[in-house]
Amino acid sequence: MALTGRAALLAVAGALLVLLFRSAVAVLIVDVAIVCAIIVDLTLAASLRQLAVSRSGDAKVHLGQTGAITVTIANNGRRRLIGLVRDGWRPSAGAEPARATISLPAGRRATITTTLTPTRRGDVSAGPLTVRSLGPLGLAGRQRNLPAPWTVRVLPSFLSRKHLPEKLARLRELDGQHKSLIRGQGSEFDSLRPYVLGDDVRSIDWRSSARRADVLIRTWRPERDRRIVIVLDTGRGSAGRVGGITRLDASMDAALLLTALAVRAGDRVDLIAADRRVRARVVGAGRQEVLASITNEMAVLESDLTDPDITLMAASVLSVARQRCLVVLMTDLNPAAINQGLLPHVQLLSSKHKVLVAAVADPKVAEMAGARGDVSAVYDAAAATKAQADRIGVSARLRRHGVEIVDAPPERLAPALADAYLSLKAAGRL
Repeated sequence: MALTGRAALLAVAGALLVLLFRSAVAVLIVDVAIVCAIIVDLTLAASLRQLAVSRSGDAKVHLGQTGAITVTIANNGRRRLIGLVRDGWRPSAGAEPARATISLPAGRRATITTTLTPTRRGDVSAGPLTVRSLGPLGLAGRQRNLPAPWTVRVLPSFLSRKHLPEKLARLRELDGQHKSLIRGQGSEFDSLRPYVLGDDVRSIDWRSSARRADVLIRTWRPERDRRIVIVLDTGRGSAGRVGGITRLDASMDAALLLTALAVRAGDRVDLIAADRRVRARVVGAGRQEVLASITNEMAVLESDLTDPDITLMAASVLSVARQRCLVVLMTDLNPAAINQGLLPHVQLLSSKHKVLVAAVADPKVAEMAGARGDVSAVYDAAAATKAQADRIGVSARLRRHGVEIVDAPPERLAPALADAYLSLKAAGRL
């Protein structure tokens, strides 16, 4: 049973009558009248046992975007259902409206649409649907929680998608599909064409030219059907927040842009997410579904507050990549973690594959390094300068092993990683 605000107002009015007459009889009459009115309301309220509820709608929503969930209520009873419906979602789901009124005749169906604007990634499960059936007087009603299971997977926002047209235009230039074709060296032979003034003489195909009365040169195109293995470090370093988001979220956004670009370039992309154990794997997915598969796996990833196992990551890469490929390790350039974790394995990885390390830089460190306002700021600047020097030093040690480094703030990491990929592709170094 549930009492409404009208019942409270009726009780207040009865109390005023009791104060007016100031007798035990008045108290008894008022109490009996209120109780009888409530009983009548409960008796005439529609039964909730004959209700059937179900949900439908979006099963996946990108973070920051909206999705619609439709609740269908079927009144299989014999009385009109008049009351309230509360759709139970956790606060991070951003469900609107939280409550809705309903007037449903017997034997009919009604739908209620709830809009979700989630603020966190992951799976969001709906709670029970709370239905309150009110009597004709609106004093009291019956209330019941009805199960209507539904789960919405909140996917990463993929904010770096805005950079994709620009990177695709550069890719078309490299691939010879754009009007502003750049005649450069790739690594896969494309075709022969007549020599024109300004061409590199090293591209002349003397054997083909000898069979014709013209000088022919070889044209090249970027390599296709290459393999990229993205390794996401989900250890404790990925939990740090830079620029309002975690390093893990910034890395995932960059990985999504790289995946979308590589698929358009005709390359294959795999994903491994790991810390002390492998958290997600997308291996061997087709080019049409790989971006959706990676996005779906990333949705439920969370940082684990333990040190990552670089040995496990390297073994995972070597187990899925038998032939040479581009390994993109998205981790933090923490000197201690790199020296003790990655450096002992980087020689083995770089001997078999091209390795690129992408890290999220904190722009606040650069701000601190330039501050000289007071004594405290000078000490902060010294600490920040030391951190920058350590970061530069560990990057230099990795480069000596042939590792490419992309170190950029969160908002620049995705386009910088895409540019590094395009540069390697143009140079035929994948």
